[in-house]
Formats: sequence, structure tokens, C-alpha cells
Amino acid sequence: MALHFDTPARLAHAWILTSPSQEDTQRASREIAAAAVCQRGVDVPCGQCRSCRKAFAGTHPDISVIRRLPDRNGNLRRDIIIDQVREMILDAPVLPIEADRKVYIIEEAERMNPNAQNAALKLLEEPPACAVFVLCTSNPDLLLETVRSRCSLLSLGGEEDAPDANAAKAADEYLQIVGSGSHEKLFQWIARNEGSMDEARTFVDAALYRVADVTAGRIFPDLLTPQQGMHLYRLLSQCAVYLRANVNARHIYSLLAAESFYESGKHHD
Repeated sequence: MALHFDTPARLAHAWILTSPSQEDTQRASREIAAAAVCQRGVDVPCGQCRSCRKAFAGTHPDISVIRRLPDRNGNLRRDIIIDQVREMILDAPVLPIEADRKVYIIEEAERMNPNAQNAALKLLEEPPACAVFVLCTSNPDLLLETVRSRCSLLSLGGEEDAPDANAAKAADEYLQIVGSGSHEKLFQWIARNEGSMDEARTFVDAALYRVADVTAGRIFPDLLTPQQGMHLYRLLSQCAVYLRANVNARHIYSLLAAESFYESGKHHD
């Protein structure tokens, strides 16, 4: 499925694209990059403007791709090294050449060694306003948790990864309530839906899947801002970690009640 966004402003500043297929992540990263530089301004990428054509051809000057470099024997290095990330850090604050935003695509992001990931983390924590970062990986668990927490995750798996219908319905209700800003409706929803550990796991998995759809603009356009979407992704990811540690389901729903709404003046880790 091709990715489309209402406007470039709907793009989160950092993404993790995950799929077993490197071809899928490369395609999706080009779609996000094209959306960021598209000249149409709405329903992006249009695929037809000069910027989109350059983006899909790999020739746009404001789109950079970071990948493993060859060694002296012409073989690809095992890792993406810290010097490559440092070059990105130096370049990111420089104003774009043609578009309003610059895009950095990191292929096989799990190949960044720990030093490179820690260097990239500093950039993800305080990104330049004009920069978008896209990390492509077949295994996001190989990325540092601190790196994952600062990115919107988009799984490009197949339909087999989709949540069951009941869980998806509950997740959609939850997201719409959060988007409405109504604490009262959220408390009522939790009272109706609070369930067992298995039910909580199913719901959290579905909600993570649907937050990715919202962030990508596939459902509920304008329901959440990019900041709200990223906040919810981080919250739900933390819930998933707690559930794997067998934390009581009641605690999970209490956490959702207390933390679902994004507060712009609050520091979110």
C-alpha cells in the first residue's frame, strides 16, 4: 500500500520502517521522503511534481541515504559507523537546497554500531525543524530502546499482521476518544473495556498497529497531531513492555487513563 499524508506537516520528524523485505522499506522510505519534499502541499506525495519525480529517482538534493560503506577490498563493512552519523549531524542543521525539508534515510539501521546509534540519538532528541529521519530495518529490536522511543514505528508487514476485528474496533474507539480530548469519555471507555491480561495484550498490539495507520495518514486524517501520535506510540510501547513482564492488566488501564493525553508543556521521554 502506498503511503500518503494530508500535508507534509503530518510527517513525524523520525520514523522506523520495519519489514522482512528490504525492498519494502526502501520503497516506503522513498514515499515518505517524497511526501516531505512534495510541491503540492496537500495529499502528499503527489508523484507528479518535479520534487516527487526527483525523490523517486533518487536525485533530489535534499534527500540523503546513509548505508554501509565498502571497505578497502570493495566488500560492504559490517556496520554503519559513527563517522557517517557525525556527517549527518553536521549536515542536518544546514538549510535545504530546494525543498522546505531535508530527509535522511538510513538503510539497514540495525547495522549502526552502538556508538553510531548513540550519536544518532542526540540528533533524534533535538532534531532540526527542517529535517526528517527515516530508519529502515528488518529488526527494530536491534535498535537501542532510546532510539526506538523517539521514532514513529511503521510496520510494513502483510495483512497477516493486522489485528483481529474486535481489537481493531476497540483501538479505533480509544484513538478517537484521545483525539477528542475528553477525559470523561476515556474513563468511561476504560470501565467498559478493562479486561484480562490476554485482552490487554490484544488491545495494546492492535492500538500500536492503528496508531501507525493514523500517523501514516491511512485512517482518521487530522485526528492526532504528529506529537500526539508519537506520544501514544511511546505510551503503548511501554504498556507492551509491562505486559511482557506480566504486569497486572489493571495497572495498564490505569496508565492509559493517566497518560493518554499529550501535554505540550511536559517533557516526554
